[in-house]
Amino acid sequence: MIISDIKKNTKQKMLNTIKILKENLKKVRTGRANIGMLDNIQVKYHEHLTKLLKIANITLFNSHTISIQPFEKEMSSIIKKAINEANLGLNPTIQGNIIYVSIPPLTKERREEIVKLIKNITEETKISIRKIRRDSNENLKKLLKNKILSVDNEYRAQYDIQKLTDKFILEINQLLINKEKEILTL
Repeated sequence: MIISDIKKNTKQKMLNTIKILKENLKKVRTGRANIGMLDNIQVKYHEHLTKLLKIANITLFNSHTISIQPFEKEMSSIIKKAINEANLGLNPTIQGNIIYVSIPPLTKERREEIVKLIKNITEETKISIRKIRRDSNENLKKLLKNKILSVDNEYRAQYDIQKLTDKFILEINQLLINKEKEILTL
C-alpha cells in the first residue's frame, strides 16, 4: 500500500508540473493570435480586479487578431487600458462594442530569442520532474532502511518511477518541439 501511495503521489506531482509547463507555454507569444495570451489580464470591474475572461467573450477573429466583446458596453475602454498596461506588446483598438487585438508579426531574431526562452522553461521543467523522482526514490530508500520494504519491492518501485519520469520527459520534449515549430513557422 505504501509503494502505491508513493507512485500515485509521484505521478500526481509530475502531472501538476506538466500542467504548469503547458500554461506557461500557452502564454508565450508566437506571432499568431492565441486567446491564452490574455489569460492573466486583470480588469478593474466594480472596484475589484477580475480576470478578463469573466467579463467578456474572447474569440479568434483571424490568425492574427483576437476579438473581445465585453458583457457590458462601458467596459471597452477599461479592458483596452488593462491590455495596454499588461505590457504584452499588443495594441488593442475599439470598434463599436468590440475590442480587436492585433498580434504583430515577430522578427526572426525575436523568434529565436523566444525559442531559447522556451528551451529554458522546458529544461527547468525536466529538472523539476527529476527532482520529484529523486524525492520519491529517497522515500523508498527510507522505507527499505526501516525494513518496511524488501530490496526487490524497492527496486520495482524505483523502476516504475523511472518509467514515469521517462514518459513525462518525453512529453516535455514533444511540447518543446511543437511550440518551437509554432514559433518558427511564419
